[in-house]
Amino acid sequence: MITREEKASVLRALHVPGTPVVLPNVWDAASAKVVAARFPAIATASAAVSSSLGYGDGEDMPADEAFAAVARVARAVDVPVTADVERGYSLAPAQIAARLAQAGAVGCNLEDSEPATEAMIDLDAQVEFLGAVRAADPHLVLNARVDVFVHGSRDVEEAVTRARAYLAAGADCVYPIGIPADRVEEFCRAVDGPVNVAHTPDGPTPARLGELGVARVSFGPGLQRVLLAKLEQLVDVVHDGGSPYRR
Repeated sequence: MITREEKASVLRALHVPGTPVVLPNVWDAASAKVVAARFPAIATASAAVSSSLGYGDGEDMPADEAFAAVARVARAVDVPVTADVERGYSLAPAQIAARLAQAGAVGCNLEDSEPATEAMIDLDAQVEFLGAVRAADPHLVLNARVDVFVHGSRDVEEAVTRARAYLAAGADCVYPIGIPADRVEEFCRAVDGPVNVAHTPDGPTPARLGELGVARVSFGPGLQRVLLAKLEQLVDVVHDGGSPYRR
């Protein structure tokens, strides 16, 4: 049986600038099984997980429920699992690392803004935080989110400064969520390390993001939202007396 450390090595090796690992984010065991049959790794999306459990995004979901959801996903698949755990649900860095390991995850996303207020965390404080998580688990594949474009100055230079500092602190990949499509290539070149960019409905395709230098492409809660929109259409058909099984 492949060990947790070996799974972490597999996941880390998939992050290749120009040839990105594509991670259609999941929210439960069923969606994880579908994705794992076609992709080499699994990533959860906190917004999708919290929605599926009846909570709002932004750490409205209790830590116990968040990590239990990760554990259910990890138990359902054999491929490496990386979990979006927002900012760690107010747990200490060592506790975050321990809870991820207990859940069977080999990677995680961690944000650099305060979920409750959306205020950016001081750079030095975030570097210390990420460094402590790295020290607590040297094998963990750490994806450090850079929230400058959604909660901060929207300044590319600040985003690059933060990204470089996070990589130096031990992050394996940086995630400038909300970065404009026309700044992706510039950001990747300036950071000179693995970059995660989300594929959005009106954004570049995963293949195009690879051409821009991205090493990881994710979808956030996008797939869940597409499926829920389809479910609404089917429910409307049933409500109107029709069958969801017939066109």
